[in-house]
Amino acid sequence: MTETLTSESQALKESLQDQGVKYALASFVDIHGMCKAKSVPLNHWGQMMSGSELFTGAALDGVPQDVSDEEVSARPDLNSATILPWNSELVWLASDLYLKGEPFEACSRGILKRVLAEAAAMGFTFNLGIETEFFLLKEGEDGKVVPVSDRDTLAKPCYDLQGLLDNYTWVTEIVEAMNSLGWDVYSFDHEDGNGQFETDFAYCDALKMADRFTFFRLMVKEIARKHGFFATFMPKPFANRTGSGAHYNMSLADIQTGENLFYEPDDTRGCKLSKLGYQFIAGILKHAPAICAVIAPTVNSYKRLVARGSMSGFTWAPIYVCYGNNNRTNMLRIPLAGGRVECRAADIATNPYLGAAMLLAAGLEGIREGVDPGEPHVENMYNYSLEQLEEMGIRFLPRNLGEAIAAFASDPLSKKVMGPLMYKSYIEFKSQEWKEYHTHVSDWEIQRYLKFF
Repeated sequence: MTETLTSESQALKESLQDQGVKYALASFVDIHGMCKAKSVPLNHWGQMMSGSELFTGAALDGVPQDVSDEEVSARPDLNSATILPWNSELVWLASDLYLKGEPFEACSRGILKRVLAEAAAMGFTFNLGIETEFFLLKEGEDGKVVPVSDRDTLAKPCYDLQGLLDNYTWVTEIVEAMNSLGWDVYSFDHEDGNGQFETDFAYCDALKMADRFTFFRLMVKEIARKHGFFATFMPKPFANRTGSGAHYNMSLADIQTGENLFYEPDDTRGCKLSKLGYQFIAGILKHAPAICAVIAPTVNSYKRLVARGSMSGFTWAPIYVCYGNNNRTNMLRIPLAGGRVECRAADIATNPYLGAAMLLAAGLEGIREGVDPGEPHVENMYNYSLEQLEEMGIRFLPRNLGEAIAAFASDPLSKKVMGPLMYKSYIEFKSQEWKEYHTHVSDWEIQRYLKFF
Protein backbone atom coordinates (compact mmCIF):
# COMPACT_ATOMS: atom_id res chain seq x y z
CA MET A 1 0.00 0.00 0.00
CA THR A 2 1.37 3.38 -0.99
CA GLU A 3 2.31 5.58 1.94
CA THR A 4 0.88 9.08 1.52
CA LEU A 5 1.11 11.42 4.48
CA THR A 6 -0.59 14.76 4.80
CA SER A 7 1.38 17.51 6.52
CA GLU A 8 -0.84 17.09 9.58
CA SER A 9 -0.29 13.34 9.69
CA GLN A 10 3.47 13.73 9.20
CA ALA A 11 3.64 16.32 11.97
CA LEU A 12 1.75 14.03 14.37
CA LYS A 13 4.01 11.09 13.53
CA GLU A 14 7.13 13.17 14.22
CA SER A 15 5.66 14.49 17.49
CA LEU A 16 4.87 10.95 18.63
CA GLN A 17 8.38 9.80 17.76
CA ASP A 18 9.83 12.70 19.77
CA GLN A 19 7.72 11.57 22.77
CA GLY A 20 9.09 8.03 22.60
CA VAL A 21 6.02 6.35 21.08
CA LYS A 22 6.89 3.08 19.32
CA TYR A 23 3.55 1.61 18.31
CA ALA A 24 0.16 2.87 17.15
CA LEU A 25 -3.13 1.12 17.94
CA ALA A 26 -5.65 1.32 15.08
CA SER A 27 -8.70 0.80 17.28
CA PHE A 28 -12.41 0.37 16.65
CA VAL A 29 -15.28 -1.13 18.65
CA ASP A 30 -17.49 -4.18 18.41
CA ILE A 31 -21.22 -4.22 19.13
CA HIS A 32 -20.52 -3.81 22.87
CA GLY A 33 -18.35 -0.71 22.41
CA MET A 34 -15.25 -2.67 23.46
CA CYS A 35 -11.88 -1.82 21.90
CA LYS A 36 -10.41 -4.00 19.18
CA ALA A 37 -7.10 -3.11 17.53
CA LYS A 38 -3.92 -4.03 15.74
CA SER A 39 -0.59 -2.67 16.91
CA VAL A 40 1.47 -1.02 14.17
CA PRO A 41 5.14 0.07 14.43
CA LEU A 42 5.40 3.81 13.97
CA ASN A 43 7.53 3.46 10.85
CA HIS A 44 4.43 1.97 9.15
CA TRP A 45 2.32 4.97 10.21
CA GLY A 46 1.47 6.09 6.69
CA GLN A 47 0.26 2.66 5.64
CA MET A 48 -1.93 2.41 8.73
CA MET A 49 -3.45 5.84 8.10
CA SER A 50 -4.31 4.69 4.57
CA GLY A 51 -6.22 1.68 5.91
CA SER A 52 -3.62 -1.08 5.74
CA GLU A 53 -4.94 -2.84 8.88
CA LEU A 54 -7.59 -5.40 7.94
CA PHE A 55 -10.00 -7.22 10.25
CA THR A 56 -12.29 -10.20 9.78
CA GLY A 57 -15.67 -8.96 10.97
CA ALA A 58 -17.04 -12.48 11.43
CA ALA A 59 -14.51 -13.02 14.23
CA LEU A 60 -16.12 -10.25 16.32
CA ASP A 61 -19.39 -9.85 18.22
CA GLY A 62 -22.05 -8.16 16.16
CA VAL A 63 -19.92 -7.10 13.18
CA PRO A 64 -22.23 -8.41 10.45
CA GLN A 65 -19.95 -10.26 8.07
CA ASP A 66 -19.63 -13.83 6.85
CA VAL A 67 -16.30 -15.66 7.05
CA SER A 68 -16.10 -15.44 3.26
CA ASP A 69 -16.54 -11.65 3.12
CA GLU A 70 -13.74 -9.23 2.34
CA GLU A 71 -12.12 -7.83 5.48
CA VAL A 72 -12.96 -4.40 6.83
CA SER A 73 -10.14 -1.88 7.23
CA ALA A 74 -9.60 0.56 10.08
CA ARG A 75 -8.87 4.16 9.15
CA PRO A 76 -7.70 6.10 12.22
CA ASP A 77 -8.86 9.60 13.09
CA LEU A 78 -5.82 11.83 13.69
CA ASN A 79 -7.80 14.00 16.09
CA SER A 80 -8.34 11.06 18.45
CA ALA A 81 -4.65 10.23 18.98
CA THR A 82 -4.14 9.44 22.68
CA ILE A 83 -0.86 8.32 24.22
CA LEU A 84 -1.61 5.68 26.86
CA PRO A 85 -0.99 7.27 30.29
CA TRP A 86 0.05 3.87 31.69
CA ASN A 87 2.31 2.96 28.74
CA SER A 88 3.75 5.91 26.83
CA GLU A 89 5.20 3.68 24.10
CA LEU A 90 1.69 3.24 22.65
CA VAL A 91 -0.72 5.69 21.01
CA TRP A 92 -4.41 4.82 20.62
CA LEU A 93 -6.46 6.10 17.67
CA ALA A 94 -10.21 5.72 17.25
CA SER A 95 -10.89 4.44 13.75
CA ASP A 96 -13.70 4.21 11.25
CA LEU A 97 -14.26 0.91 9.44
CA TYR A 98 -14.18 0.77 5.64
CA LEU A 99 -15.16 -1.98 3.22
CA LYS A 100 -13.93 -1.97 -0.38
CA GLY A 101 -12.84 1.63 -0.02
CA GLU A 102 -16.20 2.89 1.25
CA PRO A 103 -17.43 3.53 4.82
CA PHE A 104 -18.69 0.26 6.31
CA GLU A 105 -22.40 0.61 6.96
CA ALA A 106 -22.34 -1.24 10.29
CA CYS A 107 -19.41 0.63 11.88
CA SER A 108 -20.58 1.98 15.26
CA ARG A 109 -18.51 5.17 14.93
CA GLY A 110 -19.74 5.65 11.39
CA ILE A 111 -23.36 5.29 12.51
CA LEU A 112 -22.91 8.16 14.96
CA LYS A 113 -21.16 10.27 12.32
CA ARG A 114 -24.11 9.82 9.95
CA VAL A 115 -26.56 11.18 12.53
CA LEU A 116 -24.15 14.00 13.44
CA ALA A 117 -24.10 14.97 9.76
CA GLU A 118 -27.91 15.10 9.86
CA ALA A 119 -27.72 17.45 12.85
CA ALA A 120 -25.12 19.59 11.10
CA ALA A 121 -27.40 19.92 8.06
CA MET A 122 -30.02 21.35 10.43
CA GLY A 123 -27.47 23.83 11.80
CA PHE A 124 -26.66 21.99 15.05
CA THR A 125 -23.64 20.72 16.92
CA PHE A 126 -24.48 17.92 19.37
CA ASN A 127 -22.66 18.40 22.67
CA LEU A 128 -22.45 15.50 25.08
CA GLY A 129 -21.15 14.75 28.55
CA ILE A 130 -21.28 11.21 29.96
CA GLU A 131 -21.04 10.54 33.70
CA THR A 132 -18.90 7.49 34.37
CA GLU A 133 -19.77 5.14 37.25
CA PHE A 134 -17.90 1.90 37.93
CA PHE A 135 -16.86 -0.50 40.70
CA LEU A 136 -13.27 -1.13 41.86
CA LEU A 137 -13.15 -4.61 43.40
CA LYS A 138 -10.87 -7.45 44.43
CA GLU A 139 -11.21 -11.14 45.18
CA GLY A 140 -11.29 -11.83 48.91
CA GLU A 141 -9.56 -14.74 50.63
CA ASP A 142 -12.70 -16.85 50.32
CA GLY A 143 -12.90 -16.10 46.58
CA LYS A 144 -15.83 -13.71 46.96
CA VAL A 145 -15.69 -10.38 45.19
CA VAL A 146 -15.45 -7.47 47.66
CA PRO A 147 -14.60 -3.76 47.69
CA VAL A 148 -10.89 -2.93 47.79
CA SER A 149 -11.23 -1.27 51.21
CA ASP A 150 -12.31 -3.50 54.10
CA ARG A 151 -13.87 -0.40 55.71
CA ASP A 152 -16.17 0.18 52.74
CA THR A 153 -19.18 -1.46 54.40
CA LEU A 154 -21.72 1.32 55.02
CA ALA A 155 -25.35 0.70 54.13
CA LYS A 156 -25.42 4.23 52.70
CA PRO A 157 -21.90 4.79 51.33
CA CYS A 158 -22.76 7.56 48.87
CA TYR A 159 -20.21 10.42 49.09
CA ASP A 160 -18.40 8.53 51.87
CA LEU A 161 -15.11 10.37 52.43
CA GLN A 162 -13.51 7.48 54.31
CA GLY A 163 -14.23 5.16 51.39
CA LEU A 164 -12.80 7.69 48.96
CA LEU A 165 -9.63 8.21 51.00
CA ASP A 166 -9.07 4.46 51.33
CA ASN A 167 -9.03 4.28 47.53
CA TYR A 168 -7.22 7.57 47.02
CA THR A 169 -4.07 6.16 45.36
CA TRP A 170 -5.73 4.38 42.44
CA VAL A 171 -8.75 6.65 42.03
CA THR A 172 -6.56 9.75 41.80
CA GLU A 173 -4.28 7.92 39.36
CA ILE A 174 -7.31 7.52 37.13
CA VAL A 175 -8.26 11.18 37.56
CA GLU A 176 -4.72 12.40 36.91
CA ALA A 177 -4.55 10.26 33.78
CA MET A 178 -7.81 11.81 32.56
CA ASN A 179 -6.52 15.32 33.22
CA SER A 180 -3.20 14.57 31.51
CA LEU A 181 -5.30 13.95 28.39
CA GLY A 182 -7.06 17.31 28.75
CA TRP A 183 -10.42 15.96 29.83
CA ASP A 184 -10.89 18.45 32.70
CA VAL A 185 -12.25 16.33 35.57
CA TYR A 186 -14.29 18.67 37.78
CA SER A 187 -15.29 16.19 40.49
CA PHE A 188 -15.07 12.56 41.56
CA ASP A 189 -16.63 10.73 44.48
CA HIS A 190 -17.58 7.48 46.17
CA GLU A 191 -20.98 6.48 44.84
CA ASP A 192 -23.94 4.68 46.44
CA GLY A 193 -22.55 1.14 46.15
CA ASN A 194 -19.65 -0.24 48.18
CA GLY A 195 -16.59 -0.01 45.95
CA GLN A 196 -18.41 2.23 43.47
CA PHE A 197 -16.98 5.51 42.15
CA GLU A 198 -17.91 8.24 39.69
CA THR A 199 -15.83 10.69 37.68
CA ASP A 200 -17.32 13.76 36.03
CA PHE A 201 -15.44 15.58 33.30
CA ALA A 202 -16.06 18.35 30.78
CA TYR A 203 -18.51 17.88 27.93
CA CYS A 204 -17.46 18.19 24.29
CA ASP A 205 -18.83 17.31 20.88
CA ALA A 206 -20.48 13.90 20.80
CA LEU A 207 -17.95 12.10 18.61
CA LYS A 208 -15.05 13.15 20.81
CA MET A 209 -17.01 12.21 23.95
CA ALA A 210 -17.82 8.74 22.56
CA ASP A 211 -14.12 8.24 21.77
CA ARG A 212 -13.16 9.36 25.27
CA PHE A 213 -15.75 7.14 26.96
CA THR A 214 -14.48 4.14 24.98
CA PHE A 215 -10.89 4.88 25.96
CA PHE A 216 -11.93 5.56 29.59
CA ARG A 217 -13.22 2.03 30.12
CA LEU A 218 -10.02 0.59 28.71
CA MET A 219 -7.86 2.88 30.83
CA VAL A 220 -9.65 2.28 34.13
CA LYS A 221 -9.42 -1.49 33.73
CA GLU A 222 -5.70 -1.29 32.99
CA ILE A 223 -4.92 1.02 35.92
CA ALA A 224 -6.94 -1.12 38.34
CA ARG A 225 -5.19 -4.26 37.11
CA LYS A 226 -1.80 -2.64 37.72
CA HIS A 227 -2.72 -2.35 41.41
CA GLY A 228 -3.92 -5.94 41.68
CA PHE A 229 -7.65 -5.08 41.55
CA PHE A 230 -10.21 -5.06 38.78
CA ALA A 231 -12.74 -2.54 37.53
CA THR A 232 -16.16 -3.66 36.38
CA PHE A 233 -18.55 -1.87 34.05
CA MET A 234 -21.28 -4.41 34.65
CA PRO A 235 -24.45 -2.32 35.16
CA LYS A 236 -25.67 -4.11 38.32
CA PRO A 237 -23.03 -6.39 39.90
CA PHE A 238 -24.79 -6.60 43.29
CA ALA A 239 -28.51 -7.14 43.77
CA ASN A 240 -28.69 -5.07 46.98
CA ARG A 241 -26.67 -2.10 45.71
CA THR A 242 -27.24 0.62 43.15
CA GLY A 243 -26.10 0.00 39.60
CA SER A 244 -23.65 1.96 37.49
CA GLY A 245 -25.18 4.53 35.19
CA ALA A 246 -23.69 6.47 32.30
CA HIS A 247 -26.00 9.46 32.23
CA TYR A 248 -25.96 11.21 28.84
CA ASN A 249 -26.02 15.00 29.30
CA MET A 250 -27.09 16.51 25.98
CA SER A 251 -27.49 19.89 24.33
CA LEU A 252 -27.54 21.33 20.83
CA ALA A 253 -25.43 24.34 19.91
CA ASP A 254 -25.53 26.66 16.91
CA ILE A 255 -23.03 25.22 14.45
CA GLN A 256 -21.79 28.70 13.56
CA THR A 257 -21.67 30.52 16.89
CA GLY A 258 -21.50 27.68 19.43
CA GLU A 259 -24.45 29.20 21.35
CA ASN A 260 -26.33 26.71 23.53
CA LEU A 261 -29.74 26.44 21.87
CA PHE A 262 -31.31 24.59 24.81
CA TYR A 263 -30.87 27.41 27.32
CA GLU A 264 -33.80 29.74 28.00
CA PRO A 265 -33.67 31.64 31.33
CA ASP A 266 -37.27 32.87 30.93
CA ASP A 267 -38.78 29.42 30.40
CA THR A 268 -42.36 29.61 31.71
CA ARG A 269 -42.13 26.01 32.91
CA GLY A 270 -39.27 26.98 35.19
CA CYS A 271 -36.74 24.51 33.78
CA LYS A 272 -34.60 27.08 31.90
CA LEU A 273 -35.03 25.06 28.74
CA SER A 274 -35.87 26.38 25.28
CA LYS A 275 -38.71 25.31 23.00
CA LEU A 276 -36.10 23.47 20.92
CA GLY A 277 -34.99 21.58 24.04
CA TYR A 278 -38.55 20.52 24.82
CA GLN A 279 -39.04 19.28 21.26
CA PHE A 280 -35.81 17.29 21.59
CA ILE A 281 -37.17 15.70 24.79
CA ALA A 282 -40.48 14.85 23.12
CA GLY A 283 -38.68 12.98 20.35
CA ILE A 284 -36.71 10.90 22.84
CA LEU A 285 -39.80 10.08 24.91
CA LYS A 286 -41.59 8.90 21.76
CA HIS A 287 -38.84 6.40 20.97
CA ALA A 288 -37.74 5.65 24.55
CA PRO A 289 -38.39 1.86 24.55
CA ALA A 290 -36.33 1.33 21.39
CA ILE A 291 -33.57 3.63 22.63
CA CYS A 292 -33.46 1.66 25.88
CA ALA A 293 -32.32 -1.45 23.99
CA VAL A 294 -29.14 0.43 23.06
CA ILE A 295 -28.39 2.53 26.16
CA ALA A 296 -29.28 -0.35 28.52
CA PRO A 297 -27.96 -3.15 26.32
CA THR A 298 -27.61 -6.23 28.53
CA VAL A 299 -29.74 -8.70 30.47
CA ASN A 300 -28.18 -7.26 33.62
CA SER A 301 -29.10 -3.68 32.67
CA TYR A 302 -32.72 -4.25 33.65
CA LYS A 303 -31.75 -5.29 37.18
CA ARG A 304 -30.67 -1.64 37.52
CA LEU A 305 -33.86 -0.08 36.12
CA VAL A 306 -35.97 -0.76 39.21
CA ALA A 307 -37.32 1.63 41.85
CA ARG A 308 -36.02 -0.26 44.86
CA GLY A 309 -33.39 -2.89 45.45
CA SER A 310 -30.66 -1.03 47.30
CA MET A 311 -29.72 -1.12 50.96
CA SER A 312 -29.75 2.67 50.90
CA GLY A 313 -33.37 2.78 49.72
CA PHE A 314 -34.27 3.89 46.20
CA THR A 315 -32.02 2.89 43.30
CA TRP A 316 -32.11 6.41 41.73
CA ALA A 317 -32.72 4.75 38.36
CA PRO A 318 -35.75 5.59 36.17
CA ILE A 319 -38.50 3.10 35.39
CA TYR A 320 -41.00 5.30 33.51
CA VAL A 321 -41.01 7.18 30.20
CA CYS A 322 -41.25 10.72 31.53
CA TYR A 323 -39.29 13.91 32.05
CA GLY A 324 -38.97 16.55 34.73
CA ASN A 325 -36.86 19.29 36.25
CA ASN A 326 -34.13 18.45 38.78
CA ASN A 327 -36.11 15.35 39.74
CA ARG A 328 -34.03 12.16 39.52
CA THR A 329 -37.02 9.80 39.25
CA ASN A 330 -37.59 10.77 35.60
CA MET A 331 -35.97 9.15 32.58
CA LEU A 332 -35.03 12.61 31.35
CA ARG A 333 -33.94 15.25 33.87
CA ILE A 334 -33.30 18.94 33.33
CA PRO A 335 -30.70 20.02 35.92
CA LEU A 336 -31.17 23.20 37.96
CA ALA A 337 -28.93 25.32 35.75
CA GLY A 338 -31.00 24.43 32.68
CA GLY A 339 -29.68 24.34 29.15
CA ARG A 340 -29.15 20.57 28.93
CA VAL A 341 -31.08 17.32 29.14
CA GLU A 342 -29.83 14.32 31.13
CA CYS A 343 -30.89 10.80 30.12
CA ARG A 344 -30.71 8.68 33.26
CA ALA A 345 -31.71 5.35 31.72
CA ALA A 346 -28.28 4.76 30.16
CA ASP A 347 -25.87 2.45 31.97
CA ILE A 348 -22.11 2.03 31.90
CA ALA A 349 -22.25 -0.98 29.50
CA THR A 350 -23.57 1.20 26.67
CA ASN A 351 -21.86 1.43 23.30
CA PRO A 352 -21.57 5.25 23.32
CA TYR A 353 -21.56 5.62 19.54
CA LEU A 354 -24.83 3.72 19.12
CA GLY A 355 -26.43 5.21 22.23
CA ALA A 356 -25.64 8.79 21.20
CA ALA A 357 -26.83 8.11 17.65
CA MET A 358 -30.23 6.81 18.80
CA LEU A 359 -30.80 9.63 21.28
CA LEU A 360 -29.76 12.34 18.83
CA ALA A 361 -31.84 10.94 15.96
CA ALA A 362 -34.93 10.77 18.17
CA GLY A 363 -34.36 14.31 19.44
CA LEU A 364 -33.92 15.68 15.91
CA GLU A 365 -37.17 14.00 14.87
CA GLY A 366 -38.95 15.75 17.74
CA ILE A 367 -37.55 19.08 16.53
CA ARG A 368 -38.55 18.51 12.89
CA GLU A 369 -42.08 17.53 13.94
CA GLY A 370 -42.38 20.36 16.46
CA VAL A 371 -43.67 18.03 19.21
CA ASP A 372 -44.19 19.19 22.79
CA PRO A 373 -43.65 16.75 25.71
CA GLY A 374 -46.25 18.30 28.03
CA GLU A 375 -45.60 19.59 31.53
CA PRO A 376 -42.56 18.40 33.50
CA HIS A 377 -42.93 16.06 36.46
CA VAL A 378 -41.54 17.57 39.65
CA GLU A 379 -42.91 14.88 41.97
CA ASN A 380 -41.44 11.55 43.07
CA MET A 381 -42.57 9.25 40.26
CA TYR A 382 -41.85 6.16 42.36
CA ASN A 383 -44.84 6.97 44.60
CA TYR A 384 -47.58 6.64 42.00
CA SER A 385 -49.80 3.56 41.78
CA LEU A 386 -50.21 1.67 38.52
CA GLU A 387 -53.73 3.07 38.19
CA GLN A 388 -52.50 6.65 38.59
CA LEU A 389 -49.73 6.14 36.03
CA GLU A 390 -52.23 4.70 33.56
CA GLU A 391 -54.54 7.68 34.06
CA MET A 392 -51.64 10.04 33.29
CA GLY A 393 -50.61 8.04 30.23
CA ILE A 394 -47.17 7.27 31.68
CA ARG A 395 -45.53 4.20 30.10
CA PHE A 396 -42.99 1.88 31.69
CA LEU A 397 -39.54 1.63 30.25
CA PRO A 398 -38.83 -1.94 29.06
CA ARG A 399 -38.58 -4.22 32.09
CA ASN A 400 -36.20 -6.70 30.51
CA LEU A 401 -33.93 -7.05 27.50
CA GLY A 402 -36.57 -9.07 25.65
CA GLU A 403 -39.09 -6.21 25.85
CA ALA A 404 -36.43 -3.71 24.84
CA ILE A 405 -35.34 -5.66 21.76
CA ALA A 406 -38.97 -6.13 20.69
CA ALA A 407 -39.44 -2.36 20.94
CA PHE A 408 -36.21 -1.76 19.03
CA ALA A 409 -37.25 -4.14 16.26
CA SER A 410 -40.70 -2.57 15.81
CA ASP A 411 -39.56 1.08 15.81
CA PRO A 412 -38.73 2.46 12.32
CA LEU A 413 -36.17 4.81 13.89
CA SER A 414 -33.92 1.85 14.72
CA LYS A 415 -33.34 0.78 11.12
CA LYS A 416 -33.06 4.40 9.98
CA VAL A 417 -30.26 5.06 12.48
CA MET A 418 -28.45 1.73 12.38
CA GLY A 419 -28.85 0.87 8.72
CA PRO A 420 -30.13 -2.55 7.61
CA LEU A 421 -26.95 -4.49 8.49
CA MET A 422 -26.47 -3.29 12.07
CA TYR A 423 -30.24 -3.26 12.67
CA LYS A 424 -30.47 -6.95 11.75
CA SER A 425 -27.26 -7.87 13.57
CA TYR A 426 -28.24 -6.03 16.76
CA ILE A 427 -31.61 -7.75 16.94
CA GLU A 428 -30.14 -11.19 16.27
CA PHE A 429 -27.26 -10.83 18.71
CA LYS A 430 -29.31 -9.40 21.57
CA SER A 431 -32.21 -11.82 21.00
CA GLN A 432 -29.74 -14.68 21.34
CA GLU A 433 -28.37 -13.14 24.53
CA TRP A 434 -31.91 -13.01 25.95
CA LYS A 435 -32.60 -16.60 24.88
CA GLU A 436 -29.39 -17.89 26.48
CA TYR A 437 -30.24 -16.11 29.73
CA HIS A 438 -33.62 -17.85 29.86
CA THR A 439 -32.20 -21.32 29.27
CA HIS A 440 -29.50 -20.87 31.94
CA VAL A 441 -30.26 -22.44 35.33
CA SER A 442 -29.23 -19.91 37.98
CA ASP A 443 -27.97 -20.36 41.54
CA TRP A 444 -31.22 -18.75 42.73
CA GLU A 445 -33.24 -21.54 41.07
CA ILE A 446 -31.02 -24.27 42.51
CA GLN A 447 -31.26 -22.85 46.02
CA ARG A 448 -35.01 -22.34 45.80
CA TYR A 449 -36.18 -25.50 44.05
CA LEU A 450 -33.59 -28.30 44.19
CA LYS A 451 -34.67 -29.66 47.59
CA PHE A 452 -38.06 -27.97 47.72
CA PHE A 453 -39.91 -30.44 45.50
